[in-house]
Amino acid sequence: MLLRHTPLKIQDRKALSVNPAKTCQPIGAMYAALGIHGCLPHSHGSQGCCAYHRSTLTRHYKEPIMSGTSSFTEGASVFGGQANLLQAINNIFTIYEPDLIAVHTTCLSETIGDDVLQITRKARDDGKIPEGKHVIHASTPSYVGSHVTGFANMTKAMVNYFAESTGKKKNQINLIPGYVEPPDMEEIRRLAELMNLSTVMFPDTSGVLNGPQTGRYRMFPPGGVTIPELISTGDSMGTIAMGEYASGDAARVLDTKCKVPCKILDLPIGLQATDRYIDALRKQAGTEVPAQINFERGQLLDIITDMQAWFYGKKVALAGDPDQMIALSEFLVAIDMWPVYVVTGTPGKIFEKRINEITKNSPYPVKVKAGGDLFLLHQWIKNESVDLLIANTYGKYMARDSDIPFIRYGFPILDRIGHSYFPSVGYRGGMRLLEKILDAILDRKDRDSPEESFELVM
Repeated sequence: MLLRHTPLKIQDRKALSVNPAKTCQPIGAMYAALGIHGCLPHSHGSQGCCAYHRSTLTRHYKEPIMSGTSSFTEGASVFGGQANLLQAINNIFTIYEPDLIAVHTTCLSETIGDDVLQITRKARDDGKIPEGKHVIHASTPSYVGSHVTGFANMTKAMVNYFAESTGKKKNQINLIPGYVEPPDMEEIRRLAELMNLSTVMFPDTSGVLNGPQTGRYRMFPPGGVTIPELISTGDSMGTIAMGEYASGDAARVLDTKCKVPCKILDLPIGLQATDRYIDALRKQAGTEVPAQINFERGQLLDIITDMQAWFYGKKVALAGDPDQMIALSEFLVAIDMWPVYVVTGTPGKIFEKRINEITKNSPYPVKVKAGGDLFLLHQWIKNESVDLLIANTYGKYMARDSDIPFIRYGFPILDRIGHSYFPSVGYRGGMRLLEKILDAILDRKDRDSPEESFELVM
């Protein structure tokens, strides 16, 4: 209801965000940490912060998200959180017995200046970290960046803490999948395995946040990259990282630290981006693309051909994570749809440049904003509407207010179930995305058609 009062007049806002198109860094860091086998994420801050991070991930994945917290009170806020973190490390290893604690900071611990690296060293010296166990950390203040930034920082921490080079290369490649769903990670790995490549994917939340119902709860599910695998990444033949914002830093640090050459690609969403990923795998494998992959690509092309008439010339508004929006915009342009409004809550000039390059031949004016919010996107839509909106759950309010077909995509999705089991990357994921897009368009056509045009066959 409040959205009906969104003004048409757009004013520049630098100190105020309304309906942010992002969540905070610790959520992304916690998600990345869950991609390590036997890892318990730990929020170094107040209990309320940890509850928010856990609840957001739990509501998105419909799985119980476990995490520790330093439970700051007024005393820790004044005197620092060292005593709290030392006690937490001791309690967690004693009671829950994880292989690893991944500490991420919060606004409060960052503002008071806690030195987490020094605290973890003291914990080791005091015997609070058992032999063979590990504590890593990432700096993730919520007042900088977004959940994508937090994911990137925790992924980079995995490299800093674990990657080692023995000087003897292993016949494997590293895959850094970016901020995507567990089934996307499965699909990225499956395509590499079809090329007969041995891989180490990190982080890897497949099997952790989309595992089967067995009737028995396991705090540490069988999925996730193992610590020995993380250590071995320094001896890999190369690294393929997907998504500049979420994966680029970790790939470059691994290159600098262990001399593992890296290639940073867009997320393999849609035809061209998946082609580039397959080509990178082909070069790593030194072999031809197998028939199975070519078959799937042909299926995607066939669906594009069949559906293209319904996509042609449609205007789309997008909001979400930068890596996803870049790849998704390219896919939409390839099927003759035009992203005209694109917003991400994650700051960065690269994003605006990439979107403008992708849409340079658009017949419509294109508006793009990095560090923008859903309020701005809604203003754009109210001034001139679009044919389709693609955004996370919060986009449903704009879609309802402006009566626009809507597809839920990205993070978080709080009001639907199933997105954590079906990929949107690769050729198979592209087919699923196309089906969702066409369903939304034709459902609207059916709704608005008069009886004489309400056809059984489109």
